[in-house]
Amino acid sequence: MPDNATDKKKDVPIFQLLPNLLTIMAICAGLTAIRFGYEGNYEMAVRLIVAACVLDGLDGGLARMMKAESPIGAELDSLADFLNFGVAPVLILHSWTLQDFRGAGWLAVLTYSICCVLRLARFNVSSRLETGAPPSDFFVGVPAPAGALLVLLPMVLSFAVSDLALAPPTIIAAYVCVVGLLMISRIPTYSFKNAVVDRRNTKFVLLGTVLLTAALLTYLWATLTLLTFAYIGCIIWGLTSVRRSRKAQR
Repeated sequence: MPDNATDKKKDVPIFQLLPNLLTIMAICAGLTAIRFGYEGNYEMAVRLIVAACVLDGLDGGLARMMKAESPIGAELDSLADFLNFGVAPVLILHSWTLQDFRGAGWLAVLTYSICCVLRLARFNVSSRLETGAPPSDFFVGVPAPAGALLVLLPMVLSFAVSDLALAPPTIIAAYVCVVGLLMISRIPTYSFKNAVVDRRNTKFVLLGTVLLTAALLTYLWATLTLLTFAYIGCIIWGLTSVRRSRKAQR
């Protein structure tokens, strides 16, 4: 009887594997994005990075909702984030315009990737140290998924506006480095995970979500461009809000 009880404890309901399955699907999306990038299919590559961002947002929330959080799931999620948001986007960008910039272009790729892995390491350590603490409304620095969307902005802009003149590789390389530095900075960025809404306004949130999804499916590049610029505005707003609160406390 004790042996049977022990065996049952080792059994895992298959639905509890869904969060890890989503993470693995995100890894597949990131790896395939690199492949499409070096084959010259840049639009599909960026679409796959966007898909990886969506899957990254779903797996953690699903794990918490199902109470299926596990140490291996957390480590898997962190490794997936580095591949999908720290490696794949800049390799695609390198294939798109930086490979002709020789050493300086590759240096920008390395700078971004190293900043991303440092950002993820800092986040993992702070998450373990702050276990049990109330959730904060702000991240420290730009999160890795947002950094991936920011660094791909030159590509997305070129897709949205076909006759737009491309920036010189030197400008794009500098921009890549700036985005990397934003990830390891101490700039407060708003955390949408802790956002709440009044019950009376849920219908508007649902309607807005449907409209946003329809816009992404219909006008992907224009919508992504607007969302990226809106996020840049959120960074500025978060920075000014924290500074005002610190001044008020003095």
